[in-house]
Amino acid sequence: MRDLFICPRNSLRTNWSDACPSAKVYKAVSSVRLSRKDAYLFWLHVDADSQNWAEHSIQQVIKNFPQSRIIILSNVPDQAEALIMLGWGALGYCHAFSAAELLLEVKNAVLHGGIWIGRDLLKSMISATTALVGNKTAVVESNLGRLTKREKQVAIEASKGLSNKEIARALKITERTVKAHLSATFERLGVKDRLQLALMLNEKNSS
Repeated sequence: MRDLFICPRNSLRTNWSDACPSAKVYKAVSSVRLSRKDAYLFWLHVDADSQNWAEHSIQQVIKNFPQSRIIILSNVPDQAEALIMLGWGALGYCHAFSAAELLLEVKNAVLHGGIWIGRDLLKSMISATTALVGNKTAVVESNLGRLTKREKQVAIEASKGLSNKEIARALKITERTVKAHLSATFERLGVKDRLQLALMLNEKNSS
């Protein structure tokens, strides 16, 4: 899926181009003159005061490129804003200055049908929803029992909201190994992203 960066300044940051070397950059969605039948990955660069622009841009993508997916790059990430953007139709939300490696993680999650909301928001959502939709201990143990020992270790850390780099550091393995275990885990458990994984592996707080 082709990467299209929508940035009012019409320039690619180094971390963006490192993550997506063949990406194209446009000042606005209206400037994109590509087939509307094809699917693209739109990265929308949002400043602190451009929420209205973001809403309009998301609407344009959904209307004119319905097969495409949207990731928000925010200069000043905010949990409330993230939820708003996801409500409008974005599938990913992250810091505009994130390292290329993290941007690739975000891209991979979205391309595989999942969402990316960042560690802090993920943790908040897990805390807020576990008591309501969490699983009983036996269910959690059953889910973990479908994984290998190392997959289980990686899954538990990922369900806490840790990034691949943080998981690799904690378990003393490479990030590539973390990615491989997460891919296998998602397939075994039938989940698309870390939020689904977290909700599946977190227990109910109340009886």
